[in-house]
Amino acid sequence: MNSPRLLAAVLVWFATCSATSLPAQETSSDIRPWRENPRFWEYHGKPILLVGGSDDDNLFQRPDLEKQLEIMARVGANYIRNTMSDRRDRGFEVYPFRRLASGKYDLTQWNEEYWERFERMLRMTAERNILVQIEVWDRFDYSDAKGPRWREHPYNPANNVNYSHEEAGLAAEYLKHPGRNEQPFFYSVPGLRNNTVLLPFQRAQVDKMLSHSLRYGHVLYCIDNETSGAEEWGAYWAKHIRKKAEAVGKEVHVTEMWDAWKPQDPTHRRTFDHPDLYTFVDISQNNHNSGEAHWRNLQWVLEYLAPQPRPLNTVKIYGADGGRFGNTRDGLERFWRNLLGGVAGTRFHRPDSGIGLSPRAQRHVQAFRMLQREFDFFSAQPDVEQTLLMDREENEAYLSVVPDRQYAVYFPNGGEVRLHAEGLEGVWRARWLDIEAEEWTPAKQPNDESPFSLRCPGDGHFVCLLTRAK
Repeated sequence: MNSPRLLAAVLVWFATCSATSLPAQETSSDIRPWRENPRFWEYHGKPILLVGGSDDDNLFQRPDLEKQLEIMARVGANYIRNTMSDRRDRGFEVYPFRRLASGKYDLTQWNEEYWERFERMLRMTAERNILVQIEVWDRFDYSDAKGPRWREHPYNPANNVNYSHEEAGLAAEYLKHPGRNEQPFFYSVPGLRNNTVLLPFQRAQVDKMLSHSLRYGHVLYCIDNETSGAEEWGAYWAKHIRKKAEAVGKEVHVTEMWDAWKPQDPTHRRTFDHPDLYTFVDISQNNHNSGEAHWRNLQWVLEYLAPQPRPLNTVKIYGADGGRFGNTRDGLERFWRNLLGGVAGTRFHRPDSGIGLSPRAQRHVQAFRMLQREFDFFSAQPDVEQTLLMDREENEAYLSVVPDRQYAVYFPNGGEVRLHAEGLEGVWRARWLDIEAEEWTPAKQPNDESPFSLRCPGDGHFVCLLTRAK
């Protein structure tokens, strides 16, 4: 296709996109940073903690979507990750573009099945008050490192009728890991290579996505999946999404997910240091770390963000037996350290990199909701250095405090510590939450002497909750 013909087709496509019905204006029920404490989210005018787990990243493509959402709603999970991914790993995925009789794709025509699936997911999650964090681009879809994903993709010039390899500057295959950043697909924006052949199609796809998602108030946006690419790419799309939302009276919240496992890495500053553009933060890659390092990294980020606090999410918790990023115990500990440590949202990653929506994940989500009903997470402050816990061994216990009212101590695997509570007057009640059994022990009064001795009733995951009696 020559350039004039290409431009005409794209302009027609833009006209079609702009004719899509516009969303209603933002209401107070939309998700936003909580006005009383912007470290947390607010939804329907009330503060909310996001927890979840699901068995796939691009959940909208799954035939069992409704079953997954029903399980989540039943156990108290309210947070999914939805990549706009179309790689055909499981056989039921479809691409967003129409395939012609010739076998090639036309990037100026939509595959309605893809977009109907997306709309269905948005509608069904909204009905169940399940929040959606969209990832707009997943670099693994455009690489052949884990199979012929790019070789089969509609954006590959060999597979569409819209441009040639020479016109688009795209090769037939990219065999290296996407972290090597050899794929020009992610350099198309004006601040980088300004690929005027490719970019209009990318922009139209994002606009099509927004024509659906901006009609809902339960959606967050993350530009990429664990990227190590140029910051100009993410910034371009963040600005584009925000501008499109503003045009229809919406305020949306956008972030970028960087690949570095240590949040102290300079790449994360691209998000941390730009609250005007990235109105929340995601440090999922910290969930590759374990034990004390995992906790310290989280606390470092919260301290760094404190001058301009924003919600801190980790939409992927790694760790599953048989996986590559820690075992199931690692994943469960990360879940509880995240929540006691002050995140606004966290979610078990899909198998086999995480435990997804497995029965064990369900139990831990339900146990967390049991604790949340009793412990004021929104007023709590993590004991950053665990200075109030005496006789504590490494990774033995983690404390969060509601000053003068409550103490919550998480034990990853049994143990005993002493809580330094000198000077606290009044009557206190102690309860133990057996996380795996999802059971509370009856309340009892700790010994009068300080420090209080806290000994787990058994091995495994427990939380001790001390509350000042009214």
